[in-house]
Amino acid sequence: MEQVALITGAADGIGWAMARRFAEAGCRIMLADIDGARACDRAAALGTDHAAVRADLSDEASTVAMVEATLSRMGRLDILVNNAGIGDSHRPTLEQDVATFDRILRVHLDGTFMASREAARAMIGRGGAILNVSSIAGLTGLPRRNAYGAAKAGIVAMTKSMACEWAGSGIRVNAIAPGYVGTALVAKLEAEGRIDRARLERRIPMGRLADPAEIAEAAWFLCSAAASYVTGAVLSVDGGWSAFGDAGSAS
Repeated sequence: MEQVALITGAADGIGWAMARRFAEAGCRIMLADIDGARACDRAAALGTDHAAVRADLSDEASTVAMVEATLSRMGRLDILVNNAGIGDSHRPTLEQDVATFDRILRVHLDGTFMASREAARAMIGRGGAILNVSSIAGLTGLPRRNAYGAAKAGIVAMTKSMACEWAGSGIRVNAIAPGYVGTALVAKLEAEGRIDRARLERRIPMGRLADPAEIAEAAWFLCSAAASYVTGAVLSVDGGWSAFGDAGSAS
């Protein structure tokens, strides 16, 4: 039987790359995104076996409804990918405000918790895989990324906790921690002068940003039968960023 994968933040960037890769592997995809119209267009591009739902991961009712819609439309849920997220302000700590800080944690951390909880209720007794998207910001220190880094570090801890709790129920929970990826968001930050791409590429041992498809390949591995004995793992997909200790080369 075909597996059903619910992917949040699936309308663009890494999420869209994941949707395409998982569909190529034979999954039926429910694409969830706060831009419902965009998600519908993406689902249509994948084919008639796929569907879309508008979801606001900062809102509990919307998150619950997202999982319910998946079960109603698809009849089952085998894989959840918690990919939805928002960027932070890239401002110095002394200029950061609490409202923005809370919003970032709500979407990333609370959203991952709520979606995982609802998906697990559908998976317990029959098994499944949950993949959480963390970041190098959750594993290392990045200046001016307090809220984002805290949220992504929290996702790492949550991944390990849920993995241990649900292993006996046949639910595997893992995470990936991407580095800098060549998405439209990164291009926007570069255009605004908030990041220096050349400097980043000097800091990355592989000398380049990732392609979204490369992140999607790692995601599919952890959700597939090839990783059947892997749970509670955090896989860095960062071109060697987190392994390399010579930060001076980034100057």
